[in-house]
Amino acid sequence: MMQPLKGSLVALVTPMDPDGGVDYDCLDKLIEWHIEEGTNGIVSVGTTGESATVDFDEHIDVISHTVNYVDKRIPVIAGTGANSTSEALDLTLESKKVGADYALLVTPYYNKPNQRGLIQHYTKIADSVDIPQILYNVPSRTACDLLPDTAMILSNHKNIVGIKEAVNQTQRFKELVRISKSNDTFKVYSGDDSTFLQFLKEGGHGVISVAANVIPKAISSICLAIRDENIEDANEINKKYSELYDLLFIESNPIPVKWVLYKMGLIRNSLRLPLVSLDKKYEENIMSEMLKLKLL
Repeated sequence: MMQPLKGSLVALVTPMDPDGGVDYDCLDKLIEWHIEEGTNGIVSVGTTGESATVDFDEHIDVISHTVNYVDKRIPVIAGTGANSTSEALDLTLESKKVGADYALLVTPYYNKPNQRGLIQHYTKIADSVDIPQILYNVPSRTACDLLPDTAMILSNHKNIVGIKEAVNQTQRFKELVRISKSNDTFKVYSGDDSTFLQFLKEGGHGVISVAANVIPKAISSICLAIRDENIEDANEINKKYSELYDLLFIESNPIPVKWVLYKMGLIRNSLRLPLVSLDKKYEENIMSEMLKLKLL
């Protein structure tokens, strides 16, 4: 098994053709760019990768292609969450078969399981598939909050090795870091770009980042600065991009980040319905920030 994940882990977009098919040539270019820029790991077909609107076979094809192209240079984390436990289990099993290093499983969305249901959901998958698994809590998108006490219970399973937490609460960070300190096989990752630096300062192990799609070197540099205890450097870099972090969520993710990548000439501006391209009223603000940051 690879070393525990740390640092900048990109929640990679899934590049698409105008007809909605996966653009594998662009995907290869993005992967190569991330490796060159210092990204420490790639999340393939997570929620930023439009996992909700790719079908099962496409989902596994993109993960398999990513694993093969990366060729063990950095870890590949397969997004395998679903609101059906059986589907999440099947995605996780197939991702292991095609060589993913880890699986990232968002909490079941829409059906609102309680904490007992979450424990059974994640335990069933962890019992069934021998691959390191990371929990993912983003209640603003799923209407389901995986509480720290539940994470603590799940952290005792040998195949559950971490959590991506997107709740912006310092107390939540501290509770999860405390769980990690009592169980050194369980790591905690920020899932919120605008607060990830604070999370790292509290003892988090890394960030699974949307912004890393467009500023991979900067996000990696912040993580390295924290690792080396260069807090001032980390603060300075992070402050430069604070406005960008907000703009990348001005509409539902990944609408803005795909538009920025399109303007950077890295992908085509194509998403799967029901998501549509960025509203024109936001374009000027984002373009202005991109020019300021020399992203164009």
